Amino acid sequence: MEEIVNEPTTEYKKRHFTVAEYLEMEKTSQEKHEYFQGEIFSMAGASTNHNEIFSNLFLEIGGKLKGKQCRPYGSDLRTHIVANGLFTYPDISIYCNGLSQSNIDAESFVEPTVIIEILSPSTKDYDRGHKFDLYKDIPTLKEYILIDSEAILVEVFYLTGNSNWELIEYKEISNSLKFATMGFEIALSDIYNHVRF
Repeated sequence: MEEIVNEPTTEYKKRHFTVAEYLEMEKTSQEKHEYFQGEIFSMAGASTNHNEIFSNLFLEIGGKLKGKQCRPYGSDLRTHIVANGLFTYPDISIYCNGLSQSNIDAESFVEPTVIIEILSPSTKDYDRGHKFDLYKDIPTLKEYILIDSEAILVEVFYLTGNSNWELIEYKEISNSLKFATMGFEIALSDIYNHVRF
């Protein structure tokens, strides 16, 4: 049974930290942390289902984008949202204009086109709510995809031509997830391969 860890949880409760202090601590940390408005938050570990979904999806996306301009990156790539100051590690991010470094940290990157988060019981409310609000401040973001690790459910938020976010849900294993910005689809049966509920 997966241990439930509330995320984000404040890791260092003593005081507020500067961005420079956070980045310096992150260089030597064994775990990844988010940073937002002076606070540092520990990121929970991933379940077996989370890891299966990540592996399946990352391999599929990598194959679809082979030889193309857009490239996928895993959760070791840190994203910096300049507009609101969040530093975080999306499960999968796709960058289509190269890796543009943050102007304050060479190991943090800005302007992804697609962000994918794999939901767990401890993160789903944050990923659907406040974190999505923060992600909306990324000027290049066109798709935000949430994949449930406890049930067959994929939620895709697309940015429309009139700058509204529209939701499409996929709930059947026979469905295929459409990456509108990328121009390809991936079957949910491939995304959930080897996943046990």
